[in-house]
Amino acid sequence: MNRAVTNISIPAIMDIGENVMEELGERLRQHGFSKVTVMWDGFVAESYGRRVAAALDGCSIQTMLLDGSSDIHDITERAFGIPASDVLVGMGGGAVIDVAKYTAFLRKIPMISIPTSASNDGFASSGCSLKINGKKTSVPAKIPYGIVAELGILQKAPASFIFAGIGDLMSNITALYDWQFEQQRGVSEVNAFAEMLSKKAVNSFIRTPMTDIHAPILLKELISSMTMSGIATEISGSSAPISGAEHLISHALDQWAEKPQAHGIQVGVASYVMALVQEHRYERMRKVFTRTGFFDYVKTLGMEQADFEMAIDRAPEIKPNRYTYLHEERYRMKAKHVLQSDPVLQTIFL
Repeated sequence: MNRAVTNISIPAIMDIGENVMEELGERLRQHGFSKVTVMWDGFVAESYGRRVAAALDGCSIQTMLLDGSSDIHDITERAFGIPASDVLVGMGGGAVIDVAKYTAFLRKIPMISIPTSASNDGFASSGCSLKINGKKTSVPAKIPYGIVAELGILQKAPASFIFAGIGDLMSNITALYDWQFEQQRGVSEVNAFAEMLSKKAVNSFIRTPMTDIHAPILLKELISSMTMSGIATEISGSSAPISGAEHLISHALDQWAEKPQAHGIQVGVASYVMALVQEHRYERMRKVFTRTGFFDYVKTLGMEQADFEMAIDRAPEIKPNRYTYLHEERYRMKAKHVLQSDPVLQTIFL
């Protein structure tokens, strides 16, 4: 039986480089967009409002200041109060991008993603992380119509944001191993092309010079790799190419830890734990986290080993429909043993 060729969405606009914001208005007009709604928070509006207004000269612009709420009911109510637009531009960090992406999904209009930090791959993926009944939940949307990432803006983000992005990207390694694990147990089916793209994304970044995390070459590679990761989720129709047990640990920490850290930081540490559990590429991951300064940064956070033990035990509750390594008790036991025995982790946890 022949299988149909898969049709997927990919960004129609892809600008990563220096001063790419200057071309924003022209790029939008090339694609037939003239009525533009810009969504951002107060800090981004104050920092880049004039530049965006100048870049969109000739377009009809309306702006929407977000209040920080990621509650899906608030977003839905607000979405249908926005006047008609040809395109929605979301500019900011991951939370702002998620709200803009879901709003555009509800209104059925294209969305342009302008990240101000490289802290996670949400600017390029089809999913969102929103609150439903007070709990962060993965919600489907659509992959952005365009991605505009200016390196000069990304360089201004704090180092902690870049470390979070590195941690999020490195999780592709363990997520792909979990996906294979699921397929072996008949729970999932690995899409070979999505798998290849996710693997290429992380391998491309690993070969990048890492002496300076603010270097344009590293940031460009990080953003490009995250974009490939986002497209991998579009191909597979799920987050499996970039999200496995390590993400379940992070989601459990978000829900039950007293002091959760940034998503990408938690995911990065959890990825290292899971790489040791899977006995797969943990040495490479250790080198990346050491060379970039990720581990040195994490040591300053005072993360609790007990929180990670709790998160490992509760990880299967997060997505009972998945079947990662942590869905089997023997691997949960192994993961907790890793927490207690690995010398690098011993320097990280209280």
